[in-house]
Amino acid sequence: MVEGKYVGSIEAGGTKFILAVQDTESGEVVAKKRIPTTDAKETLAKSVEFFKEHPVSALGIGTFGPIDINSNSRTFGYILDTPKRGWSGTNVKGTFEKELGIPVVMTTDVNASCYGEYIARGRDNSKTYFYVTIGTGIGAGAVQAGKFIGLNNHPEMGHMLVTPYPGDNYTGKCPFHGNKCVEGMAAGPSLEGRTGIPGEKLPRDHKVFTYVSYYVAQLLFNAYMTMRPDVMVVGGSVLNDQDLVQVRGFFKEFNNNYVATPDVDELIVRPAVADNGSATLGDFELAKEALKNK
Repeated sequence: MVEGKYVGSIEAGGTKFILAVQDTESGEVVAKKRIPTTDAKETLAKSVEFFKEHPVSALGIGTFGPIDINSNSRTFGYILDTPKRGWSGTNVKGTFEKELGIPVVMTTDVNASCYGEYIARGRDNSKTYFYVTIGTGIGAGAVQAGKFIGLNNHPEMGHMLVTPYPGDNYTGKCPFHGNKCVEGMAAGPSLEGRTGIPGEKLPRDHKVFTYVSYYVAQLLFNAYMTMRPDVMVVGGSVLNDQDLVQVRGFFKEFNNNYVATPDVDELIVRPAVADNGSATLGDFELAKEALKNK
């Protein structure tokens, strides 16, 4: 049993913050709130207010980035230069430590999600877990033997370079890489960018989902060749279970029987935690570990 009855989680996204409190004895979520991501000062103030109303002994944060994860850095726990207006240089970790007086663990949102999947899938330290989210942005994280991959800096796999799908002439949504990176070509905004229609209103047989599946498969193939993970989890709202059939097919084409893989139906999967709750679960567990190490 960890010290302290309650731990907290913040899933800090570019459009919303999801705040939650877990009872460490029962494992139940006893308080939860969703607030819009506005400017840094307002959003952090509302988050602090929530945890003052619902006190916790430690807090885990999974946030959009890029962030500074180097504990020896002057800006450890800060959000670095980010396209999210008004957030660059924000001391997220330090703000909650000062205002709440508790241990705070902060990592990327996708690292937190990957850690949640590692927990939900049995904490198997003999395996490498990979998690990618396909949403408003694209990011990925990995856990190997229970530890994050990335010591002084975290992965930025959403900006992995990709080869365009034949006939896809979209110029790309990424302000840095245009049509050359997976986020520019496959993140949620690229759907409306190509069609003029929000992704959630497009029919699922629209060719744009084939394009997205192709780029996501490239990311997964490159990650597999780099880390050889045992499980590759595809989260986020852009792709569904049926789309993963195409993703797996493209993955097999890219591999072309070069290396042996597990059955791709078991290698490339959807999250084990329902309702996009992987990050929150991961945050809770990171908070508990912070208490143990205090």
